[in-house]
Amino acid sequence: MWFIGWKGPSGFSASSTADQVTQGIDGTSLTAIVTGASSGLGLETTRVLALRGVHVVMAVRNVDTGMNVKETILKEIPTAEIDVMELDLSSMASVRKFAEDYKSSGLPLNILINNAGVMATPFMLTQDNIELQFATNHLGHFLLTNLLLETMKKTVLECNREGRIVIVSSEAHRFAYSEGVRFDKINDESGYNSYFAYGQSKLANILHANELSRRLKEEGVEITVNALHPGSIITNILRYHGYVNVIANMVGKYFLKNVQQGAATQCYVALHPQVKGISGEYFMDSNKANPTSQAKDSELAKKLWEFSVSLTNQK
Repeated sequence: MWFIGWKGPSGFSASSTADQVTQGIDGTSLTAIVTGASSGLGLETTRVLALRGVHVVMAVRNVDTGMNVKETILKEIPTAEIDVMELDLSSMASVRKFAEDYKSSGLPLNILINNAGVMATPFMLTQDNIELQFATNHLGHFLLTNLLLETMKKTVLECNREGRIVIVSSEAHRFAYSEGVRFDKINDESGYNSYFAYGQSKLANILHANELSRRLKEEGVEITVNALHPGSIITNILRYHGYVNVIANMVGKYFLKNVQQGAATQCYVALHPQVKGISGEYFMDSNKANPTSQAKDSELAKKLWEFSVSLTNQK
């Protein structure tokens, strides 16, 4: 993280809030999907995008919670245009249903913010028999993005405006397993470490962004793809580690970002004119940053892409 008051070339710093980095931006003609939109960074991102006039589709596991959040935002912003749709990223069937329902709705798609995530969970396999963190943080978003790509391409052509895919990663990508992605041991419980597995999934987020960006550039499609680190933030993501969560919340207010600051970078990358045409980058504190050499490994990114395609049974 940058020093809290230091401002990078963008003019924003670690202390800038999502409200501040989107000040004066008009998003009234845009439609966005935000995954994990009912709490933490996703909720604040939804609120700020709605404040700027963006039509936001909240993709959430719990629709009732999502509807409550929607009502809360509407009390603050009566003109907000918000829909709530069910999405469980740990389930490929749920991802496919969400994508089909979205396409059936006829809505355009200008912005996709892959924000949802779980952190440092005990070893668990999803109903698709894939380790939970890799499945939720990377694979679900990988499948969702691929299934919605044609909708976004169509929107870009119709509105003649750049599409943006924003993938929320983390500096935790620096603390993945030594080999980066354990392709042959994704579901290996014996060698499982909850924090390294989280780092692996966050490394996968950056590799996904880079490879998708490369492919879209090759196609000549006007859609940018960028990954980012939101900052060290007080949210409920550490709920699987009760004692750590309690300590983080007690001391965090003194040196961690709040949610308003944490959501700034994804709102900046999703909406700000300064980011127009920029793709395949890693952002932190609303400025370009430098990920690890593993995260920039194009061969590793291609291998992950093929591996992800095979796991999601895409043709």
